[in-house]
Amino acid sequence: MADKVKALMVLGTGSGAGKSLIAAGLLRILSDMGCNAAPFKAQNMALNSYITKDGGEIGRAQALQAEAARVEATTDMNPILLKATGPAGCQVITCGRVHGNMTAGQYYGWKDEAWRIATSAYERLAGRHDIVIMEGAGSPAEINLMDKDIVNMRMASHAGAKAVLVGDIDRGGVFASLYGTISLLGEEGRGLIQGYIINKFRGDEAILAPGLKMLEEMTGVQSLGVIPYLDLSLSEEDSLCLDSRRARAFRGPALKVVVVRNPFISNFTDFEPLAMEPDVEVVYSNRASEIEGADLVIVPGSKNTSKDLLSLRETGLEESIRRAVKKGIPLIGICGGFQMLGGVIKDPGGVESEFAEIRGFGLLEIETVLEEPKITSQVEATEPGTEGITDEKLSGYEIHAGRSTGELGLFELKRLATGERVPDGSKKGDVWGTYIHGIFENDAFRGRLLNALRKRAGLPERTPVSYGALKEGGLNALAAAIRGSLDFGKIERLLCIG
Repeated sequence: MADKVKALMVLGTGSGAGKSLIAAGLLRILSDMGCNAAPFKAQNMALNSYITKDGGEIGRAQALQAEAARVEATTDMNPILLKATGPAGCQVITCGRVHGNMTAGQYYGWKDEAWRIATSAYERLAGRHDIVIMEGAGSPAEINLMDKDIVNMRMASHAGAKAVLVGDIDRGGVFASLYGTISLLGEEGRGLIQGYIINKFRGDEAILAPGLKMLEEMTGVQSLGVIPYLDLSLSEEDSLCLDSRRARAFRGPALKVVVVRNPFISNFTDFEPLAMEPDVEVVYSNRASEIEGADLVIVPGSKNTSKDLLSLRETGLEESIRRAVKKGIPLIGICGGFQMLGGVIKDPGGVESEFAEIRGFGLLEIETVLEEPKITSQVEATEPGTEGITDEKLSGYEIHAGRSTGELGLFELKRLATGERVPDGSKKGDVWGTYIHGIFENDAFRGRLLNALRKRAGLPERTPVSYGALKEGGLNALAAAIRGSLDFGKIERLLCIG
């Protein structure tokens, strides 16, 4: 273990407790204090991913945490990323590159190698930073998996880290969740927990005070404070958040963007910039009535394109999307969604599924072959001659195994990891698609797209918000809320920096 590094582990009573954003908030506070801090999550299971400058793939949450810490995102911050491909299996990504597909049993049998990869990455990261804010995964008290766990208590122990435990009061049962988690950790695990945090509270904190005191007495673990429910311009990684999205208050007519909610939806964070516009409602839905009543329909990225396409076909949503197009509703496909809109998807090597070939929507004149290696790169793109606008540079990133051919050229891409230049995207009428993740983060591009939709809907044009400024403001607001809600002096003492 690196000698000088100080580490703090943020654990949660379960998925969606808020540990990712709390870790980000702590990192922004430390950055504001002038500390050289970085995030770390040994193993992340997520379908929202990000591409580093050298073309490595990591969890989107660690990229946001790196941004909060004002440091470059690297693959050492998330050395193992698991992307579910079906009910029993996942794609295993190590140090930013695809290692292979494994069932749960195969992965647990591989745990010693996973541990070596995770600890090696931690040592490299710790050698470059003075403080590491670590994030756990799910619950640390899954008693059937404790001997296989490499991301929670074992990693905290390896790093010599103190740990704090976060509970989500918005879901209910927070005291039972905190008490049960602490109780199940065993003597060694309980010894690492130095404080607990109640997150997402609405109401009078004085009502909680007796419970906080009783829980301290019952567990011997101190309360670090209560964080209120926050509505910030920051994306969450877990798909659980899609169930709790609340419509933004806007007085007046609004555009409705429907993102088709496929079973293997990935990188749904692509659409956060659309949702940040005050007159745009983004809905994740698999209801025909919403798809056919939208101002824009988006088929998102997918970790299993063929199975998601079949799901759309079997549920009748493919026909709903076709009816929407016939009604003149614009349709966009991003990455896997782009592939679905073409004529055919071929997977002869079983890269994503057992289907060697499957018919697409046939709305774009392209076809796709899935093959390894996966293309992962940050990109710079231009729109050649689109609506008279030339040489405007867009930024984003690619994450896909598919190679598409046909009528391409909506964008010209430069892959920053290799310098390679390739055509991307296709358009036919009001239907278009692209491999570019993060394309809507480009303010001017997003503004033109939405103003075209507003014109169709008879709504006034608007200047796009600055997504970067909103995100930066969200990180600062998060940091302020955490610092104002928690006993930060105790956290400083846990890190030995007070």
